[in-house]
Amino acid sequence: MAIFGIDAAVQNRLGSDTYGLYFSLLNLSYLFTIAMDLGINNYTTRNVAQYPHIIPSYFGKIFGLRLILFFIYTLITLVFGFAIGYRDGAIYILGILIFNQFLNTLILYVRSHLGGLHLFRTDALISVLDKFLLIIICGYLLLTTSDFNIEWLIWSQTVAYAITLVVGLSLLIKRIGLPKLKFKWVFSYAIIRQSLPFALLALLMVFYTRTDSIMLERIHEHGAYEAGIYAKGFRLLDTLYMFGMLFATLLLPVFSRMIKEKSAEIGFLLESARNLLMGGGIVIAFIAAHLATPVLSWIYTADIREAAPSFILLMWSFVAMTVTLVYGTLLTAKGDLRFLNISSAIGIAINIGLNYVFIPKYGAIGAACSTLVTQSFVALCQIVRVHQSISPLQPLRTVLKFSALVLSMFLMNLFLPEKNWVFFLECSVGLIFLFAFRLIDLPRIRLAFSEKK
Repeated sequence: MAIFGIDAAVQNRLGSDTYGLYFSLLNLSYLFTIAMDLGINNYTTRNVAQYPHIIPSYFGKIFGLRLILFFIYTLITLVFGFAIGYRDGAIYILGILIFNQFLNTLILYVRSHLGGLHLFRTDALISVLDKFLLIIICGYLLLTTSDFNIEWLIWSQTVAYAITLVVGLSLLIKRIGLPKLKFKWVFSYAIIRQSLPFALLALLMVFYTRTDSIMLERIHEHGAYEAGIYAKGFRLLDTLYMFGMLFATLLLPVFSRMIKEKSAEIGFLLESARNLLMGGGIVIAFIAAHLATPVLSWIYTADIREAAPSFILLMWSFVAMTVTLVYGTLLTAKGDLRFLNISSAIGIAINIGLNYVFIPKYGAIGAACSTLVTQSFVALCQIVRVHQSISPLQPLRTVLKFSALVLSMFLMNLFLPEKNWVFFLECSVGLIFLFAFRLIDLPRIRLAFSEKK
C-alpha cells in the first residue's frame, strides 16, 4: 500500500528523471547494508528458534556491536558513492538514506528475535508498522503542499522507521526484560565469525538484485530517465517480494526447528509453501503480461507504455524469486551456505555481464532481461540442490498441477480483452485455479506455523 499510495504518488509528482536518481541512490544504500548486519539477523533467527534461552545474554552485546558496524557501513557506502561519480546533493541524499538503512536494520534485528521466539503475529505487526506510518506522514505532505521534493519522502521514512523501532523494542523488552548494552571484543569476534557465511550470502544476493538500477543510471545515455522507467516495474516487484519475504521470515525458524527435531513433515511444508508462493507468482505474472498497461496506468500517470515491457519481464522474474524464497530459506536453515554463496556469486557474474551488454542498447528492458535470467538460474540451482537431499513429493503430480495452471491462465488470457474489469476477473479465477489444482493447502500451512511450542 505504501508503494502504491506514496511511492507512486511521489514518482508521478516529481517525474521519472528525479525519481530515477533517488531510486539509484536508494539501491546504492542497500548494497553494503550487510556491513551493518554481517548475517547476524539470519543467524539470530535460526539460533533463537533452536535455543531461545540465549536471548537475554546475546541481545545487548550484539546491539552494541551494531553501532560500530554502522560506522563501517557508512564509510564504505560514501566512499563507493564518490568513486562512481556522485557528488553534492546526491551525496546528501545518500547520507540520509544511509541513516534510514541503519534504522531499518535495527528493526529487522528486533524482528529476528520475535520470529525466533515464534511471535509471528507481533512480527507481522512490526513488519507493516513503518509502511503504515509512512502513508500517514508522507500522504499528509503530498496532500497539503505543492512544492513537494524528494527529501520530504526520505525524512518521512526516517520518522516512520524511528517510531517502528521504538515500538518493536518495547514489545521485545516486555518479553525478554531490559537488556544491558555491552560491547565485548571476544564475543563480537565469535559472533562475526559464525555469521560471516550468512553475511556473504546476503551481500551476494543484494548485489544481483540491486545493481541493475545503479548500472542503468550510470552507464546508459539517459540513465536517470531509464532508471525511473525501470523503477515503475521494479517497485511493484519489490512490493510483491516484501509480501513473500514475510512468508519466508516465518519459514526460517520453522524449518530450523524441524531440522533440529529431524521432523518428517519438512518435505510436506516445503511442498505446501512452494506451491502457494510459486502458484501465486504464476497467476500474477500472467495477469501482468496481459494487463501491463492498464495496471501501470492505475498507479502512474506518465511513461506507461515505455515501462510496460520491463514490467512484464520483472513480473516473470517474480516467479523465480518465489522459488528462492522457499528453497533458499530451507538451505539457509540447513546451514548449506557454501552452496548458496557459490550459486549467488555466479548469479552476480551473470547479472553484471548481461547488464553491461544489454543496458547501453536496451535500457530498462535490458536490465529486466538480466534480472529474469539471473533469478531463473539461481532458482534452478536451489531446486536441484534441495531435491538431492529431500525427494520431491509426487513429482509427476506436481508437474501436472503447475502445467494445468499455466495452460489455464494462458487460455484465459487468450480469450479475454485487455480491459480494466478483466483484472478482477483474472484475479478471482486465478485464485480458484490455485484451489482447484490443490496448489494451496491452508490446513497444513496453518498447522506448521502454529505458535505452540
